[in-house]
Amino acid sequence: MLFHVQMEVRLPHDMPAAQADDIKTREKAVAQEYQRQGKWPHLWRVAGRYANISIIDVADIDELHALLSSLPLFPYMDIRVTPLARHPSAI
Repeated sequence: MLFHVQMEVRLPHDMPAAQADDIKTREKAVAQEYQRQGKWPHLWRVAGRYANISIIDVADIDELHALLSSLPLFPYMDIRVTPLARHPSAI
């Protein structure tokens, strides 16, 4: 199943820089592994915001939740999910 996922990150302003850097490093590693596995085929940054728009390709909503909740930045994210279906006019 394909899902359109919007993620906005909101780290606490008082989070120590070293802690934020560690979380971001771990986040990058996890996200890139999901991309290598083909589960996260599209990842775009939203210009001017600490946010992204992604297409996630997983078996079902339970796998999507497991993937998203495994992200190190998950506790600091506002996430919006839209399930996608093939459009009848798509080639």
